[in-house]
Amino acid sequence: MKSVCRLGVVMAMIVVLLPHAGCGGADTATSGDVAARTDVSISWSGCGITKKAFVDRLAVAYEAETGIKVNVSGGGATKGVRGADAGTIDVGGSCRHRIEGPEEDAAFGTIVAWDALVAIVHPNNPVSNLSGDQLRSILLGEITNWRDVGGVDAPITVLARNGKISGVGRMTRELIFRDPATDYTPDALIYSSSGPLEQEVEGVETVIGVTGVSSARKRNVKILSLNGVAPDYENIARGAYPHVRPLYLFTQGPPSGEAKGFLDFALSPEGQALIKAEGTVNLEDGSGLMPSYAAKMQALGISEEVWRPTA
Repeated sequence: MKSVCRLGVVMAMIVVLLPHAGCGGADTATSGDVAARTDVSISWSGCGITKKAFVDRLAVAYEAETGIKVNVSGGGATKGVRGADAGTIDVGGSCRHRIEGPEEDAAFGTIVAWDALVAIVHPNNPVSNLSGDQLRSILLGEITNWRDVGGVDAPITVLARNGKISGVGRMTRELIFRDPATDYTPDALIYSSSGPLEQEVEGVETVIGVTGVSSARKRNVKILSLNGVAPDYENIARGAYPHVRPLYLFTQGPPSGEAKGFLDFALSPEGQALIKAEGTVNLEDGSGLMPSYAAKMQALGISEEVWRPTA
């Protein structure tokens, strides 16, 4: 939003002089001696996983460096992609690529970091590792008791994100089910966002859910290894963990204006260092992930223009 000093109106009023005050509020400066730009702000909305992975940290640092405030809100990956497409927000955040169709065709996704899909259970659950086939079978309802995967004799309750186009919902189908049209078990409990799903896992010992590691590691949950590989920073960065996916910032068309300034900051050495400091794999450390991910997208018939567009 932009504010303008209307001096003609002010001169007709009683003016109260405030020390060190300028048009639009008190003069402030960052540690870098950059005056706060109260006439400019950027709107960001999108998935909570991307928000937790790096956006909150980048927004604070960007304002400190430029004086431009980034107004951060949630709403989910689809809101981030489609809000950017429609121009109702400046920048959208998403843990999935855009989906071909009129509602997202103008959305331009810039890969900024890497995340991974992880299975999470209650900390008291004795199961610490699943094979990829076991996880898929659990989510599809083919394995229904924890004893069948080395746990206690108790039914498994699957928690799932609603819809096939949510960030976690879409990428679970692409990377774990290997089919965007596949459904979870009909017995799954459905959640509208990842936050409540993760919260349920914190409190119930017999449930399992899938979420992003950037969000899960900030919860009181057990993150399962897959095929004996833990989804820690090093294993994700070197591609040893299987279900790795990009994190995006979306704009209406290729980045421009104030939105481009924020994206440039996210891609700068300073921004990438902040992303790594949050525990999220940055582009340099994940530089070897692209060929494997590209092969997975090709196998699904998803064009590179959809998941990795070029200006």
